[in-house]
Amino acid sequence: MRIVRFSPAAADPSLELGKDPLFGVLQEETIAVLNGDPLYAGITPSGKLVPFSQVRLLAPVLPRSKVVCVGKNYADHAKEMGGVVPDEPVIFLKPNTSVIGPDDTIAWPAMSNRVDFEGELAIVISRICKDVPKERANDVIFGYTLGNDVTARDLQSKDGQWTRAKGFDTFCPLGPWIDTEFVPTGQRITSTLNGIIQQDAHLSDMIFDVPTIINFVSQVMTLLPGDVILTGTPAGIGPMPEKSVITIAIEGLGELTNKLSNHG
Repeated sequence: MRIVRFSPAAADPSLELGKDPLFGVLQEETIAVLNGDPLYAGITPSGKLVPFSQVRLLAPVLPRSKVVCVGKNYADHAKEMGGVVPDEPVIFLKPNTSVIGPDDTIAWPAMSNRVDFEGELAIVISRICKDVPKERANDVIFGYTLGNDVTARDLQSKDGQWTRAKGFDTFCPLGPWIDTEFVPTGQRITSTLNGIIQQDAHLSDMIFDVPTIINFVSQVMTLLPGDVILTGTPAGIGPMPEKSVITIAIEGLGELTNKLSNHG
């Protein structure tokens, strides 16, 4: 099941255009509208259908609390960053204000001269949880989406820590939907910049798998419904030129495309 969060755009006026975003289940060329946020209200169809062509997709989830990110979770990426493969997950946070949706524009901050892409698999948490055993990780997963851990690489090097470099508004594109049936195994993950593939790996290349990540993070902090965990990026990261187009793709999950603005 693919859950979308959307604006009705030119759709049925009865859907109260201009009010809160709506949620729905994608059904080929239509969306079955849901009553409320499925993370809290469950999958409860309203009985209304909207043509997929008449909506604007938004970020499928807007974390109420946090986006937790895992760094250096692919061995080749750890090496290209000049570090060793970590013994345990390296984690950091992005604010929920950094989240944008598919086709939204990534804003190039004026204080940075280099903005990089980092394509990643994203986990959406379904309920409040703490100290989750690995064997119960699936119990707290609502589904998966795609993410781009956009990074001001020059500021990351300058600061010696990652909060500013990764925390700017628009620096966490998510989408296009949450797939509740996706199972990460060996699917291909790619990042394509202006039509040229830059990152190309498989989810099985991750050093720490999804159960290990959830177990580790939940020992550190309580996870809340709608929290997102970015699971790390493969080798091949690099800068995005002005007005470039970046597409993150995971086999069987979908594609997430965004454009970068002019240098701020």
